Amino acid sequence: MRCKKEFFHYVFGNFSFLDTRSSRNMAHPKDHSKMGIGRSIAVLTSGGDAQGMNAAVRATVRVGIYTGAKVYFVHEGYQGLVDGGDNIKPATWESVSMMLQLGGTVIGSARCMDFKEKWGRLKAACNLVKLGITNLCVIGGDGSLTGANQFRTEWSELLADLIKQGKITAEEAKRSSHLNIVGMVGSIDNDFCGTDMTIGTDSALHRIIEVVDAITTTAQSHQRTFILEVMGRHCGYLALVTALACGADWVFIPEMPPEENWEEHLCKRLIAQRERGSRLNVIIMAEGAQDRKQKPITCDQVKNLVSKKLGFDTRSTILGHVQRGGTPSAFDRILGSRMGVEAVMALLEATPETPACVVSLSGNMAIRLPLMECVQVTKDVTVAMAEGRFEDAVNLRGKSFQNNWNTYKMLAHVNPPEVKSNINIAIVNVGAPCAGMNAAVRSAVRAGLIQGHQMLAIHDGFDGLANGQIEPITWAQVGGWTGKGGSNLGTKRNLPGKNIEQISLNIAKFNIHSLIIIGVFGCCKTTREKYEELCIPMVVIPATVSNNVPGSDFSIGADTALNTITTTCDRIKQSAAGTKRRVFIIETMGGYCGYLATMAGLSSGADAAYIYEEPFHIHDLELNVMHLIEKMKTSVKRGLILRNSNANDNYTTQFLYNLYSEEGKGTFDCRMNILGHMQQGGTPTPFDRNFGTKMGAKSVMWLTDKLKECYRHGRIFANTPDSACVLGMKKRSLIFQPLASLKDDTDFEHRIPKTEWWLKLRPILKILARYEAVEIDTSEVAAMEHIIKKTGEIKGGKI
Repeated sequence: MRCKKEFFHYVFGNFSFLDTRSSRNMAHPKDHSKMGIGRSIAVLTSGGDAQGMNAAVRATVRVGIYTGAKVYFVHEGYQGLVDGGDNIKPATWESVSMMLQLGGTVIGSARCMDFKEKWGRLKAACNLVKLGITNLCVIGGDGSLTGANQFRTEWSELLADLIKQGKITAEEAKRSSHLNIVGMVGSIDNDFCGTDMTIGTDSALHRIIEVVDAITTTAQSHQRTFILEVMGRHCGYLALVTALACGADWVFIPEMPPEENWEEHLCKRLIAQRERGSRLNVIIMAEGAQDRKQKPITCDQVKNLVSKKLGFDTRSTILGHVQRGGTPSAFDRILGSRMGVEAVMALLEATPETPACVVSLSGNMAIRLPLMECVQVTKDVTVAMAEGRFEDAVNLRGKSFQNNWNTYKMLAHVNPPEVKSNINIAIVNVGAPCAGMNAAVRSAVRAGLIQGHQMLAIHDGFDGLANGQIEPITWAQVGGWTGKGGSNLGTKRNLPGKNIEQISLNIAKFNIHSLIIIGVFGCCKTTREKYEELCIPMVVIPATVSNNVPGSDFSIGADTALNTITTTCDRIKQSAAGTKRRVFIIETMGGYCGYLATMAGLSSGADAAYIYEEPFHIHDLELNVMHLIEKMKTSVKRGLILRNSNANDNYTTQFLYNLYSEEGKGTFDCRMNILGHMQQGGTPTPFDRNFGTKMGAKSVMWLTDKLKECYRHGRIFANTPDSACVLGMKKRSLIFQPLASLKDDTDFEHRIPKTEWWLKLRPILKILARYEAVEIDTSEVAAMEHIIKKTGEIKGGKI
């Protein structure tokens, strides 16, 4: 190893180590590497298992160790806490290796009745005191978290009883005078209020959509109606998002039962779909589906209705526990990792006065909320449903649930108005194809038809617009598009450029009143000053695997590409684990944007991810090589290095492969993979389907309002900055931003935004890979928020 260092210093000189995070995104970095010294943290998983729990456990263990704390596993949930002994074991860095890609929970879970009794909590408290554990991280549902809060509330009383019984000394009680609790919600139902997504929900949606896609192919062959029951006894999130993601004809959710005489309405809708040329019908049901009188609605009931009244060949499928199993999605791995980091920070920053909190996701932000406020609002939803206040139940679920429900209701209409608006809205796909584009097109077409507009399809991007490849597109033509990858309209990378004059002529010729552009970075420039025909309302929906469109934290297609990379990395790591002492260098797409490389690094447990936004030098490469040489001395004898395609002109993927191969001689060997266009293919993930569906519908509603504003003297004229916008997700909301306002935040040369939110996650990647002296940017850590203020308090049966 000394020879390796001397080689670097001889060839490249002596470099001092610098944290190379991009200065444009650094705010107030803080070194957390010592704050946990002398502290002990225990982590347990309780209740039902969920994919992504292992990622949360792994992050909690590694960040806890990084801060200097001693971390313990509690096996078998609260039962292990009560039984003690070998159920509570110290965790090591290596003990959570290869855990990231596993479903379920490696440390076990159990529904524990003993912990509900005081004698059981006394035993649990005694076990913690004897080990000096005063920080408890609980991953589970609302019942598990409620139990944790009760445990914390009566902690002092439990200590006093243990002293009286002679099971602990006064000195031991003094050292463990208070217990800090932090919760992370692991539940595939997404039934916990206060967070947009719970750990496991996205993975469950992956399992469901895989089944739906498989069933629809056989349903089309035989012209069948399929009824699928998904989990969700008290929450319809899985059913609702599945319905959006597959374009279901009907959905039953407990929060919003169907209106009276729903049987007749259901049959009419199924018949209307068949009359429009559909060869199948899909009905999605939550297991807790009910009518307005709170009488259960079952699969068999609906099956008998459809088969007897309509004579359709009908089948029903109850998915059951297949939804809980399988490999966690990239989203759940990253979510679990981020929540684990935030949970450790919350525990180590807590004081005896700090209320128990739960780490939640709001938009793309990890936030802390008072645990019992979230539990209370979650219970309020059940109360609202029991009292027949279904609108209240939907509102209490939160903004994300409301948006999903409103979008589904709008797209569920199958009879556009007879009176037309005389408005023509054209849709074009631009840039490289990506999964989710078709979902956005389908949603926009149907939302536009519902508004009475004529929808026009432009084939083959701006080239097609210049060549007049424009035709009306109907409701039936976009049937089944949500689950199809690529671009059914056709797309090209060419921008208007020299064809701008012909494009303007065709806009006038085909009487296009507004334009929806689903695509990439380059279409964010307009040339309205020279061509009056371009003075129409326009909206850009970001769609690119690179996730590099200014004005949006996420782009359609990026999630599908990320899952493709993550799955490939899992297989590669498995290969490396079998051969031992092997390092893989993998190149991802993204141009100059390092989103895919960074997030894939987090979701696959990479040792390093090289990107353009974070300049790296030969000393950083030396540091990474030495890190892997040291790693090969442990029980984890493999390495994974990711590199963004345009990370550096000189340090190419081939260069990195040659460098690592040479410097690893005698210690490890190397292999290189360039993933290429497989990242653009495949069927869209549930996230991309849902995201594209909501973006398409929202863009049409915005254009409808904007067209009314711009109609003057019998014509439409729009040349104000706010009439050409990007629709993007910023932190917590979908917002429209004028293209002109994004110029200052855009690096046009490298086609990336100047501010990229995900760069603040890169230190987490380094910490989880066991690099030292990494600084975490905590500039956006806010005071604990209160969910009651957001959702409204329940008073007298109203919000």
